[in-house]
Amino acid sequence: MINNSVMLLTWLGELLVSSWLLSEGAEHLSERWGGRFVGRTLLSIATTLPEIGIVIAATEHGSYGTALGSALGSNLFMMTLGLAVMLIISTTRLSKSPQKIIDVKEFKLDKILLVITAVIGAVTFVNGYDVYDAILFSGLFAAYLYLAYKEMKKEKDQERFEVQLHNNAMQKASNKHFARSMALFMVGTTGIFFGAGPFVTSLQGMATDLGVSVVLLAIIISPIAGEMPEKISMIFLARKGNKGVSIAVANVLGSKIVNNTLLLAVAIFAAISYKGFGTKIPNTPLLENQMILVTVITIIALIPMFRNKLGLRSGIMLLALYTVGIGMQFVLSSH
Repeated sequence: MINNSVMLLTWLGELLVSSWLLSEGAEHLSERWGGRFVGRTLLSIATTLPEIGIVIAATEHGSYGTALGSALGSNLFMMTLGLAVMLIISTTRLSKSPQKIIDVKEFKLDKILLVITAVIGAVTFVNGYDVYDAILFSGLFAAYLYLAYKEMKKEKDQERFEVQLHNNAMQKASNKHFARSMALFMVGTTGIFFGAGPFVTSLQGMATDLGVSVVLLAIIISPIAGEMPEKISMIFLARKGNKGVSIAVANVLGSKIVNNTLLLAVAIFAAISYKGFGTKIPNTPLLENQMILVTVITIIALIPMFRNKLGLRSGIMLLALYTVGIGMQFVLSSH
């Protein structure tokens, strides 16, 4: 048990460091090409890379429960605790420019698509995931990118002055700093994929030693490492206030849509590549219950957003929802 514990902490630490490096690089790239569109796409995809690495490594070992558990835990973690931390920072003196109320009406596309993709992901899992589901999830991801790009183009004229200021500022950025950011991004990405395999192996060993479901550990522990880039960049943006908060919200919502589409597609295609074209990721009672729980919590967490106003009270509510969600994980795993 001691050996597995040490290995788990060692590779978790490696993932945390790699995630931090990835975040540093992705943060500057976001500012360079910036705005809400980058928060939804480039930054969301970049901060999902740790989960992609963990999911691929788990699938290679045939640990489909770990793969899906990691994706589910990520959504639970960020849609409750992640958003709560962002709201608490941005609405208190922890922010450089505190906002009493955060208006999220501009995220109508993200809110609707997050609900749709969460429900579709849960419903299609009833019969397990196969290649047709992978194609469906890939199509949903492509549709999200297209709609986000189309919305960005529509808003471009309205934000022309702001974009001009942004471009003028970025012209002053040194090529040396940009090269450094790219290097950090690549090193972080490499570190994530290098550390994902050993992390999954030690996670399985730890679960066996403790007699605890690997799915449960994946849901609670993996998001800590997998969501670190998003967590770091989100805190940094939330402290900026104003536009930074908007990009942080876009990053959270966008990355969860990426989890419900691209990440699931990657898990299925990875299973097919390792085990054959007819491979199916099977449904299990535990995973099905986890899927339902996370879907319900995601929808509940979105209720304040559909009212278009978020504040400190919303953050406290999401903290409580995270506690309930984690408690339910233990209840479900004990049956």
